[in-house]
Amino acid sequence: MPATRKVLVDRDAVLELVDQLRVAIPEEVQAAKRINAEGERILEQAHDESARILGRAQEQAAFLISERGLAEGAAAQGRRIVAEAEAAGREVAAGADAYALQILSALQTEAEKALLEIRKGIEVLDDRRAQLRGEPPADAGANGHADGTDGQELAAVAGEESGARSTAGR
Repeated sequence: MPATRKVLVDRDAVLELVDQLRVAIPEEVQAAKRINAEGERILEQAHDESARILGRAQEQAAFLISERGLAEGAAAQGRRIVAEAEAAGREVAAGADAYALQILSALQTEAEKALLEIRKGIEVLDDRRAQLRGEPPADAGANGHADGTDGQELAAVAGEESGARSTAGR
């Protein structure tokens, strides 16, 4: 519109950007849940394997005692088997912990990337809002938004522009 400070914006394009932001966040949350569940499953398998090995060692020790009648020799061998089983269990648990740490570190990196992308999207929307008002884009204010507004004000403006769309919960 000539001689005014107003700018026309393609409503569908803005709404499409908002919808893309809504879709991207749940995917990261689901990936985090899957990775966390995988880590828990691995730890549970390690504990089960340790218990199975320990049970087998105790059975072997009991068999040796009853079969040979050499109580001292069987007890010593049983202790050795139990010690080996416990060491193997610790090794399996340590491996599971290392794997879980690796997965959680990767998840943290992905979550940080997603958060950075969200912040960039908010900054882009803030700049667009400023341009719509005829203001040049400003450096980030104290709260991280170009014009000093917060995310709630952005959500309110998006709600006004989308008409019937609800912005509650954002």
